[in-house]
This record gives sequence, structure tokens and C-alpha cells, in this order.
Amino acid sequence: MKIALFSDIHANLPALEACLADMDTRKPDVVYCLGDLVGYNVWPNEVINIIRNRQIPTIAGNYDFGIGRTSDECGCAYKTDADKEMGKVSISYTNHAVYSQERKYLRNLPAHIRVEYQLNDDKLNLLLVHGSPRKINEYLFEEREEKSLLRIMKEADADIMCFGHTHKPYHRIMEEQDNDTAHFRHAINIGSVGKPKDGDPRGCYVLLTINEYTTTTLKNSVHVEFVRFDYDVEKAASAIEASDLPNEYADMLRRGY
Repeated sequence: MKIALFSDIHANLPALEACLADMDTRKPDVVYCLGDLVGYNVWPNEVINIIRNRQIPTIAGNYDFGIGRTSDECGCAYKTDADKEMGKVSISYTNHAVYSQERKYLRNLPAHIRVEYQLNDDKLNLLLVHGSPRKINEYLFEEREEKSLLRIMKEADADIMCFGHTHKPYHRIMEEQDNDTAHFRHAINIGSVGKPKDGDPRGCYVLLTINEYTTTTLKNSVHVEFVRFDYDVEKAASAIEASDLPNEYADMLRRGY
């Protein structure tokens, strides 16, 4: 079973189109979107409708949640006053840009998707969230203490947990003992399609492969591939500069931060 997962498009149509074109060549068995379709760029409706027309199972990101309710709060943890001011411009712009039917779609997106596999004698639970199982806008960074991340996954009954929100991809494998048997859990941040923040301006998505040999008792029985793809960054950046959005968002795309 080859599962494609992508997230955090943020109204970047050229990035989404390139992502899906690359994905189509790899022929995954199923595709999931982990939210944040809108914000920070000029194509929120186009992005929403591509996802809808392809009937891709999608969960709400924090930005989708806010725009779906015509809120002036996106749940973003801006660090500086300048970032906060830019954020206000972005959510105001997006609220005015999104059409009523597209807003309704965002408002009705589920909070998470859970898939249970019975591949052998072992049950395998795959949990898809945007931020964390506890909160849509909780940041699960790679440097988070292992004990804390394990506790979150155990409470959510997740053997594999995929999420976005930080825009920084990683895969951590964590071991715990379950009745003297090793139990491995996989935390996978799938990165960002349309607003990378790891210093690489290319978009990112994940191909997750599980099969009849996949089990929680073997460390490397889950295969995770981070796919980086090129897209027309300048087209996306220039669209921002031609709009009422802050030009700083264009620089972020060009530099991947």
C-alpha cells in the first residue's frame, strides 16, 4: 500500500499543480491532504477546488478552520509584532477572497482521519492530524522531547502519526516496551507543499509504504520517502507582490523559510 500525504499548500497554486503532477507519476494507492489549503497567497479558491474535484480526503488545518468560520484568527503562533501585523493582512485578504461555497467546504472538513490496518497478526493504526491529536495548531517540532511525543501518540492510539503545520519535514522512530516486546511508533511531519520553512524552496510531500510485513515490532518495516519537487517559485512569489499581501511572503517562498 503506497500512501501519498501532503499538507500546507497555503493557496500556492503552482506548487499544488506541480505536486500533483509529480504524485501522478508515482501512482499511489491512496492520497490524503492534511490541511491548510489557504492563506498567504492569491489562489485559495483554485486550490480548494482542485482538492474537491479530485475528491482527495482532507482534514482541516488551523488556517482552514479560521477562514471556514470567517474568523480574523488563524491560530498561527507569530513570534514578532511584525509577523502578527503581516498575519492580519493575510487572513483579511483570504477572508475577502474565498467564495461562499469554498468557505463552506473548509468549515465542514474533519479534524482528523484514522485508518486501522490488519496486515498480519498485528494491528496498525495510522492517524492523520494537522498539528497534533490534541490541538489543531499545536507545533510538533523535531526536537520535541521523545517522552512527550510518545505520550501524545500513545494517548491517541497512533502507531504511525502523520502531521504538518510546522512546514519542516522529519521522521522519528521511537521505541517503547509493551509486555517485554518492543513497540515502535513513527512520527512523520510531511513538510509543506506551498510554504516550506526548512531552507529548501522546493515543495515537499511524503510517500508512506506499508505492506503485509509491516509491524509495530520491527523498527524499519515502515518505509517513508520525502519527495521534493520543483515548481515555479517565481510565479508564486510574483503573484504575492502583485497583490495586497505583504511582499515578505514572496521572499519567504524564494528562500524557503
